[in-house]
This record gives sequence, structure tokens and C-alpha cells, in this order.
Amino acid sequence: MASASSSSSLASKQFLGASRLDGLASSDLGKLSVSTVQISVGPRTLRKLQVNAAGSIYGNHFRVSTFGESHGGGVGCIIDGCPPRLPLSEADMQVDLDRRRPGQSRITTPRKETDTCTISSGVAEGFTTGTPIHVFVPNTDQRGHDYKEMSLAYRPSHADATYDMKYGVRSVQGGGRSSARETIGRVAAGAVAKKILKQFAGTEVFAYVSQVHKVVLPEGVVDHESLTLDQIESNIVRCPDPEYAEKMIAAIDAVRVKGDSVGGVVTCIVRNAPRGLGSPVFDKLEAELAKAAMSLPATKGFEFGSGFAGTYLTGSEHNDEFYMTEDGKIRTRTNRSGGIQGGISNGEIIHMRIGFKPTSTITKKQNTVTRDKHETELIARGRHDPCVVPRAVPMVEAMVALVLVDQLMAQFAQNYMFPINQELQESFESPNHAPANV
Repeated sequence: MASASSSSSLASKQFLGASRLDGLASSDLGKLSVSTVQISVGPRTLRKLQVNAAGSIYGNHFRVSTFGESHGGGVGCIIDGCPPRLPLSEADMQVDLDRRRPGQSRITTPRKETDTCTISSGVAEGFTTGTPIHVFVPNTDQRGHDYKEMSLAYRPSHADATYDMKYGVRSVQGGGRSSARETIGRVAAGAVAKKILKQFAGTEVFAYVSQVHKVVLPEGVVDHESLTLDQIESNIVRCPDPEYAEKMIAAIDAVRVKGDSVGGVVTCIVRNAPRGLGSPVFDKLEAELAKAAMSLPATKGFEFGSGFAGTYLTGSEHNDEFYMTEDGKIRTRTNRSGGIQGGISNGEIIHMRIGFKPTSTITKKQNTVTRDKHETELIARGRHDPCVVPRAVPMVEAMVALVLVDQLMAQFAQNYMFPINQELQESFESPNHAPANV
């Protein structure tokens, strides 16, 4: 048997293609001894063979893998690392899946799906077991024939062309993995994350539509201290202000009847976020939130705290001054930092905005090219949202919750193994748990 470096499993490719053996007859190869054949794989070869790209898994401690395609048999997720003994059923997930599902109003895609989920592992007698949780949602209203033209020509600003450029093959019907239907797995997992955050730390995650096209909800109209889910869900566009909600719905209707689309902005807040979440340098909490939010389909921008508007202020105008509360807690009088300073949560409301582009697939005629590289015109068919932001609201909440629960578990793993510094750190208390420093 030939000796090899510690990377012998990868070295076989180097061995099979090694030019030094090309001139040897098969009889000569049989005479080679262990001391004769040395296989070395340098760092350059390892980098060439190593595969790091997958793209369907998020999280380190609370890990979520999504699977499925728009017109396949179904979609879903596997949740690994969920704490045991959490009360959980399909009903916990179904609330947010119903908020995400298509066909819920005239301003969403007319595709009809109930998006009914099934948990097939990881839960026993109504409680999580600590083992992987498998969630599945079947596809029931596929129309593959709607995508005949898209199999020949690329939809402008869609992922059709880039999937071909990357993989050399793609699932044409429904856009495959690039379809927003992939987010069902994220929303299901996010519902579990939200339940953990609420039950353990009293943390709440709320998102709402703050802009559709040129209709912009003014800052300060929504009170983030008292915002409720009922306010958000009081209308089909998911804007908590009734006056601006009507204007947004009218803006979507105006382009919907023309076969066009518009974009918008989703604002997300986190109340009662534990202090200390996030890590310095590369794993700052706002960086993790940005990555998670920007991984959603159709996202084009992310603002945190004061965002780009903060660039117009001076330091003395922008700084959030500290003060002491009557119960001895450190707070800030303003919150231009958005609840995070130095990449670590400070206990104030976490506040962010995510920009979504107009839906790429529209029924207006557009210029494009075919897969065999000829210029042509395309009128896309299929069923698509004239504006994605109303259904993006639960998707944003889900991704933010997944980040926070993963960071919460990381915080415990590193900083709560030994008794905490009660002068500087806070213990996590909830009605169902003892303080973390016990």
C-alpha cells in the first residue's frame, strides 16, 4: 500500500493523474514498493480539490437546512440543534406559514397552496427531543407548462442565466431553488426560533412594510415600543398604519393590472433582545443580520439603526448618550445605534430595514437572449407577486429570529459556563426558567 500524506483521501486524484507514472508499463507498476511511490499533495492542490460551497445551511449552534424546489414534490427544512423539551407542534409553524403562503389576497401571486406542514421527526409527545426536526410542505398547484418560454430564453434580472453560468443546468419550472418558495423552510424554522426567544428571554421579533414603490411610511408613525402583530396583520399589505396601508395597496394595484411590478422596504424590530449577543470583528451581530436578511430572494439593500441617514450627522448629533434607570440598568436616551454597539447587542430595540426590488417576472414584453445565445423578446407567463414585500414580512422575521437564537446559544456556550460577573453581565430570566447564573 502506498504511503501518503494526511490528505490521502484527496490524494487519489493527484495519484491517478500524476505525470511521473505516465511512462511506466503495467508490469513496472506492479514492482513499485511502498518506499518507491510517494504521493504528496501541496496546499495549492488541496485548495483546488476542496469543496466549501453548499449554500443551503444556516447557523452554527441552531442549524437549519432547507430543501426542495418550486415545482418539485415539496419543500421544507431540517432543524438541528434545537434544545430539547420545548413544546412544539405543526400549529406553531403554521401561523407564520399562512402569513407567507401564496394566494392570500389580490396583491399576491394567485398560486393556490395551503402550505400545510408536517413534522416527521425530532418531536415526541408534543416536545422537542433534541434530535433533528424534519418539516415538510408538499407542492400541490404546480403549472410546469407556464415556463415553456423560460426554458428557451432568460428572464431579465432573474436567476435563470446565472444558474446556467454556475451549474450548466437548472430547474426551469418555477425557477427551482431561486424561487421564493424555498423560504418555506426558513419560515418554519424561524417560527421555532421565535418561540425559543419568546419563551426563554421574552424577545419579540416584528416586521412590517414601511415602503411600497414611492409610498413611504414616515419615521415615527409606528410606535416600536407598543407595536403588535394584530396591527401588522390588520390589512393585506402588512403596514400597521391604516392610512398609508391604503396608499400602498393602491400603488400595487396600479402596476398589477398593467402586468408590471414594484419593490419596497420591510422594517424589522426586535424587542427585549438579550444584551451581549454577537461577537467582535467578523461575527458582529449586525453583520450576521445583514447576511441573513440579504440571503432572502429579491433583497437589494440593508440599513441598520440610523443607516445612511446617519452619515449626514456629526458625532455629537449621532452618539447615543447613556443614563441610569431607577432599577440600576444602563440605557441609552436615543437609539441611532439600532440596539447594537461594537457588534454586540446593548438591550435597546434592534432596528433594521431591508430593501426588496420589483419582482423580476412580469408579463410585459422585454428584450433578452436565449440559452443558445440569440437575441429575442420574452413575455413571461406564470403566477407571480406584483410586489413581494407583503409576503416578505414573515420571511424577514424568520431570518432575524434564526440569527438571534443562534447567537443566544453561542453566548451561553462561551460566556455562561461559569458564574457571571453580576456587576456587568445580566442573567436571563423568564417565567419558565431559572436565572442563567444559578
